[in-house]
Formats: sequence, structure tokens, C-alpha cells
Amino acid sequence: MRTKGKRMKRSAQAAAILTGTFVMAFAYYHINFQNHLSEGGFVGLSLLGEYAFGLPPALTILLLDIPFMLLFALRKGWRGMGPAALAAGSFTAFYAVIERFSTLNFDLHGQLWLAALLSGVLTGIGGGLVLRCGGATGGDDCAAIWLHEKSGLKIGTVFILMDACVLLLSLLYLPLAETLYTVAAVCVGGKVITWTVEPQILRRSFGSIAHVFTSSKRHAAPEVQVLNRV
Repeated sequence: MRTKGKRMKRSAQAAAILTGTFVMAFAYYHINFQNHLSEGGFVGLSLLGEYAFGLPPALTILLLDIPFMLLFALRKGWRGMGPAALAAGSFTAFYAVIERFSTLNFDLHGQLWLAALLSGVLTGIGGGLVLRCGGATGGDDCAAIWLHEKSGLKIGTVFILMDACVLLLSLLYLPLAETLYTVAAVCVGGKVITWTVEPQILRRSFGSIAHVFTSSKRHAAPEVQVLNRV
């Protein structure tokens, strides 16, 4: 019975990781690349490599991931690297397939704010699903997890700080406007990752908002009663 339960748990974990990596690959190609937005981390470096040198992003990401994931495995142990390997491999495979065979075109050049919002939400949900299931979509995720554990910073904040370094490089190849929209996308993505990995933070935020509205109604009630008396 326990063995069956473990298998179901692993299957659910693998399904969530595959879903997350597919959403990320879909968003990075159809939203970021097609609208000339960059990204943080190794994905951002790979997109810059395609913009500047025509290098295939799927191959670039894989070459960047391998050494950092190996270092992470040596520090954290090989036992927990299964989900990370699945996430990194599936993301690379999904991106390569989408890049080669997808005929969809999301032209949002006239609405880059919408492209930034969609990119942040989709990549945040996808990345959050992967991280919540113990995976990592690449070597930069492994580094982010390690820094999160060591520093105590929220995981989304760590991603934003790491991505900022890559976005500075984007200024060498992309116009300022597109770089700024990319910054907005990364900030949204970092927040969504935090909410996905730690949903209690989002619940507390909604609870605070609900409390404000409830308090306002309570304070307004006596005034309404006075008016009715008049």
C-alpha cells in the first residue's frame, strides 16, 4: 500500500514538473522571444545568445545547466537530483520542440506591457510549480535554491536579484524600452513564484485586503443608521 502511495506521489510530482516546464517553455518562446523581450537567469543568457549570435537556446541552456547542476549535486547529494534532472531535461526538450514546430505567433509589440504581464504570470506559475515539487529548471535555479536556504530571503526575491545581473547585459543587445519591460516581467514572475511556492503568503495578502473592506463596512454602518433616522 505504501509503495503504491509513493508511486502515485511521484507520478503527481512528475506531472506537475512537466506541466510547469511546458508552461515556461511556451511562454519564453511565444511571449519573450517573439516580442523581443529577454529574461533573467540562463534562459535570458540563451535568448541573448540567439539575438546576438544565432545560437539555439535549447542547446545553450543545456550547456550552461550541466556544470552548475553537477556542483549542486555534489553539495546537496545525488538522491534529490531526480526532480531537478527531469525539470531541466524536459524544459530543454519542450523549448526545442516548440521552437521548431510551433506555428503560433503572439505579436504584442504594440502592447509590450501585456507581453511583460503574461510572461511574468506564466513563467512564475510554471517555475513555481517546478520549485514546489522539488525540481529546478536549470543550474541557475539550483543556485537560487541554495542562496534561498543560506540567506533566508524569499525564493522570488533571490530570483529577482540574480535576474537583475543578466538584465544589465541585455542593455548591450536590446533597446532600453524592451529591457525595462523585461524587468517588469521578471518582477511579476518573482512575485508569482513566491506565491506559488508559498501560497500562505498570498492567502495572508487576500486576508488583509478582506479585513480592510470588512472594517470599512463596520465603520460605515453607524453613519448609515444615522442617515436613516434623519
